[in-house]
Formats: sequence, C-alpha cells, structure tokens
Amino acid sequence: MAPRIKTSERIVQNSLELFNQQGERSISTNHIAAHMEISPGNLYYHFPNKQAIIAVLFSEYESLVDSFLRPPQGRAATVEDKRYYLKELLAAMWRYRFLHRDLEHLLDSDPELAARYRRFSQRCVIQGTAIYKGFVDAGILKMDRVQIESLTLNAWIILTSWVRFLCTTRENSNHLSEQAIKRGVYQVLVLEAGFVTDQSREAVNALFEEFYVPLAQALEEVG
Repeated sequence: MAPRIKTSERIVQNSLELFNQQGERSISTNHIAAHMEISPGNLYYHFPNKQAIIAVLFSEYESLVDSFLRPPQGRAATVEDKRYYLKELLAAMWRYRFLHRDLEHLLDSDPELAARYRRFSQRCVIQGTAIYKGFVDAGILKMDRVQIESLTLNAWIILTSWVRFLCTTRENSNHLSEQAIKRGVYQVLVLEAGFVTDQSREAVNALFEEFYVPLAQALEEVG
C-alpha cells in the first residue's frame, strides 16, 4: 500500500493546483479547505495563513531551480546542456506558474518573501552568467563580458515576466498552456541567435526548431 501523504503536504499540493488554475488572489484558505474536504481549523493547524503555504511553495520552486541552474562541473559545456537548461526552466515555470503570474502582488504582501526572492534573483543571475560564460569558453557563443552580463539580465527579465505578459494579452489568462510558456523559453534562446559561433550554428538551429511555438498559438491557445 502506498504510504499516506501527510496532511500538510496535501495542503501544499492542493494549493499549488488551485493557485495555478485560478490565480493565487482568487483562492482563500477556505477555498483550499473546501476543495480538500477538510475543516478550515484543520488547515490552520498546519498553516496559520495563506502566506505560509506560499512560502513553502516558493521554497520548493527555489530548490528546484537551484538544483539545475549551474554550469557543468569538470567538463566543457555543450549544446545538449543548453537543451537541458531550457527543458528544466520550462518545467519549473509551468509547475509554479502562479508564482510568475502574481509575482509583484505576492512580494508586496510579504516582505520576508520579497527579501528571499531578491536573494534568489541575484543568485540566478550569477549562475546564469556563469552558464553563459561556459558556453563562450566552449566556443558555442562568442560574447564579451558586458554582452554576457546583458544577455543574462535580458534572459532573466523575459523568464520572470513572460507569464504576466501572456496574461495581459489573452482573454482567458487562467488557461495558460505549457506551449504558451514554451514560447517564453524560445524567446530566451532567440536572444543568443546573433552570438552563435559557426561551428555550433547547426546544433543551435536544431534547438530553435525544437522549442519554437507559433506566437498566435501561444497567445490564443486555451488548454
């Protein structure tokens, strides 16, 4: 028999599902309790408020991103690494899409979360810079130090604001598809187009094709 999942873990999982489907703002702790068919008191026994649940979800998201956003150790970077980063970013953004959708509101209403997010953001940019530098050292991209720094920042800005951009351009922003988010990852890849070396052009072009999603599909698709 499968081990029983702890109530606190179930609350976190159900909250993530509801936040992703309907947006964090429109979900209260009462909604979560009702959805799980438990009493609000039972939920409060585990979490004093919604912010406490969001803090746990942010920790999960942070650990997930920290686990893959780092340069390869002890070997040169390859185009295959690039595919790996893009796939992992896509999966993380999709799984925790509510965080991206309501980021400013979440950070405004929780100073502690805002401080954690600032540290996380700085760490991601530092790691991103190291990853791009690895691609330059490996002869996949040709950039100088300032270009690496600027490209990393542009990539971070796109990744962190893509979901909100989609929500402002779509009539039904609750139905974001994985394809729509995949286009955001493609937007990051395309930033590098002008810096790809001749020797890597073919391999990187194959990635372009793999991650391409027509914009109309990203903006209009429901599902």
